[in-house]
Amino acid sequence: MAASTLETANSTPLERDARVIDARGHQVRPGDIAVGVIIGRSTEFFDFFVYAIASVLVFPSLVFPFVNALTGTLYSFAIFALAFVARPFGALVFLWIDRRHGRGVKLTIAMFLLGGSTAAMAFLPSYAQVGGAAVALLALFRVGQGFAQGGTWDGLPSLLSLNAPKERRGWFAMIPQLGAPIGLFVAAAVFAFLLTTLKAGDFLDWGWRYPFFVAFVINVVALFARLRLISTPEFVELFENRELQPSRVTDMFREEGRTVVLGAFAPLASFALFHLVTVFPLSWVILKSGEGAVHFLVIEMVGAMVGLAAVAASGAIADRIGRRTLLGLSAIMIAAYSGFAPQLLDRGPGGEWVYMMLGFVLLGLSFGQSSGATNGSFSARHRYTGAGTTATAAWFIGAAFAPLAALLLASNFGLISVGAYLLSGAACTLGALAFNRDWAARAT
Repeated sequence: MAASTLETANSTPLERDARVIDARGHQVRPGDIAVGVIIGRSTEFFDFFVYAIASVLVFPSLVFPFVNALTGTLYSFAIFALAFVARPFGALVFLWIDRRHGRGVKLTIAMFLLGGSTAAMAFLPSYAQVGGAAVALLALFRVGQGFAQGGTWDGLPSLLSLNAPKERRGWFAMIPQLGAPIGLFVAAAVFAFLLTTLKAGDFLDWGWRYPFFVAFVINVVALFARLRLISTPEFVELFENRELQPSRVTDMFREEGRTVVLGAFAPLASFALFHLVTVFPLSWVILKSGEGAVHFLVIEMVGAMVGLAAVAASGAIADRIGRRTLLGLSAIMIAAYSGFAPQLLDRGPGGEWVYMMLGFVLLGLSFGQSSGATNGSFSARHRYTGAGTTATAAWFIGAAFAPLAALLLASNFGLISVGAYLLSGAACTLGALAFNRDWAARAT
């Protein structure tokens, strides 16, 4: 009861309101947990993609008008990577807050910082107005996003997996991943609507700012949904039994650091592909083909729906053949895809559609099972901290610099070099899965 009493004492008003709702007899079913997880992840990915799209369509001309379009986009992608650099530092700070003040306090601070950093971008002045300060402010807000992202780990995916029947673990594992295609679809739809209804000057002047305002409101709604779930008796019981209690990062790395390393490299194929079908192709098509952005945003919206179906399918397939097997097969298919697909982006609209649809199918199958591929190897004591740390490390290694690296390689060595970059990610996934299997076999 000590943990429960401490958590109650350190609760935020929002969390106490959520607990009151649960106390009124509104029992939370597994479906409610799944909905809460999807809402939370969709919100985070909406923030993510709003910035990613703006880094192609807005920031090169608004913040970096003193260089050509290609260089401005590369600068935007460099600032894009700052969030992933800041995320591990945020994770450490928020883990301390979690241990000292409770998960509700941590989530409230993290979500308001994330929403506030995103909304602050809506007020970003242009380079023409304040000069280099515009660059500094954009970098500061992006660091704020990444730092806050380090505190948004709530353990709800672990709660789902702990309550999943053995024969349906693949299905439950894919539920949090549904947030990515949902977030992409909504973000792309909002920008496509603004580009279609506004004049180009109005869009660059004020229209692009609206999605950043929307992000803050969505974050507040998602925060309450998540607080309601972490205040449930089921979650508190698992917390008190140490199943979802945070441990010290130093202890976790000393005892189970190898699992973190393998878990960070296991999803590398899907994380590299993630940005190569979402962020990079939009930049390449805008810079090289001269096509309008709306055309490609529509392709991304359709691709997001294809990816959503593929993520769902990954759950059913994984329950039949196993998660590790599906991840391995997906990595092999991504390796094959890397040999021919990137070049399709230079083949006009037909090539773009083929590249994107195939890419989203492979992304859905692999990304759907990439979350916590090795989390089952963590002990109960380190499961919560280990899962969050592994996710942070995986995003940093596999995704932080992917758009920057892909655009830099493609502009200097052609699209075939993007395929080589993707191939290296597939090789890392296969290597990590093999090492993890051998290690697990020796441990038993």
